[in-house]
Amino acid sequence: MSKKRRGAFNPMSLAFLDVMSCGFGAVVLIFLILDHQDSVRTEVSDPALQAEVQMLEEEIRDGQENLVRIRNTRDEVSLEVVEAQGLATRIQEQINDFLQQLAALENTTVASEEDLERLRADIRSLEEELQRLQSSAIEQTGSDARAFVGEGDRQYLTGMFLGGNRILILLDTSASMLDETLVNIIRTRNMSDQNKKEAGKWQRAVRTVEWISSQLPIASQYQVYGFSTEVNAALEGTEGNWLEVADRDQLNDTIEAVKDMIPANGTNLARVFQAAAQLSPPPDNIYLITDGLPTLSNNPSNATLVTPQRRLELFDDAIEYLPNRTPVNVILLPLEGDPSASAAYWQLAQMTRGSFLSPARDWP
Repeated sequence: MSKKRRGAFNPMSLAFLDVMSCGFGAVVLIFLILDHQDSVRTEVSDPALQAEVQMLEEEIRDGQENLVRIRNTRDEVSLEVVEAQGLATRIQEQINDFLQQLAALENTTVASEEDLERLRADIRSLEEELQRLQSSAIEQTGSDARAFVGEGDRQYLTGMFLGGNRILILLDTSASMLDETLVNIIRTRNMSDQNKKEAGKWQRAVRTVEWISSQLPIASQYQVYGFSTEVNAALEGTEGNWLEVADRDQLNDTIEAVKDMIPANGTNLARVFQAAAQLSPPPDNIYLITDGLPTLSNNPSNATLVTPQRRLELFDDAIEYLPNRTPVNVILLPLEGDPSASAAYWQLAQMTRGSFLSPARDWP
């Protein structure tokens, strides 16, 4: 009996477990090898994927070629626009010369009616050519006068009337445009001119002017005035004159001049409204960029403190100088300690059939 028991087969012996482990490991190894080979083969030899890759590569090449053509076309159009702008300037100068000659001839008795009619015909012909050049500029470059790129991708519905033949932009350049709080205004006012230019609130005002300039119709005219205690045209030497939006170089120079302005002194709103009324012909659309009610008037005063009630009185006096029937679009930036400004400027916008905007901090 003992010999039979020693010779019996034991399935849990060490040799049996070794065989099973080796067999199982071999199966797993073969499975992994076959699976890996299949995936590599699929990635390399799948004809559908190869065809799709080739198609995408062709689209990339076509896109690069189209981009080159678009850039070349843009350069050609820009050159044509520059040439058209120069020609338009020369035509406008010729029109002015002919108008002066016509006025001189009309005041003399020597000139014949035939000479006068010939001059009138020349003026009409030049005006038609100028209108054609302006229309061509609109077709080639679109309705926006300048490109403006903000910090984000959001579009804003301002409700502002962005048209007009003669558009006047009035920018408050008083010291309060340096900051929202009185303490920071005083602190920044004592800093260098470069720090004043880089003040956050002032940079918002400059960007607002730049945004408006990008919305000007090509065929319209414009002017930009900065005002504090005095009124000055942004582009030196253009006071009292309307500038052509179609002259892109001059428009860019005007915006660069705005960037060089430095906020200082108080706010005389009456003086800038008076300057607006003196423009001939008068503006048909006004943008007013400010942050509060005026602190000064045209009449000298010895008062050292301007109360909120006095500021409202100065505002009412300033409105009397506004050109008649001209919409005033108010863009009001925040300022500490002037709670009546929002209501007063909103009423001004409603009274003149303009619009009122108190923008978000990231606008434009």
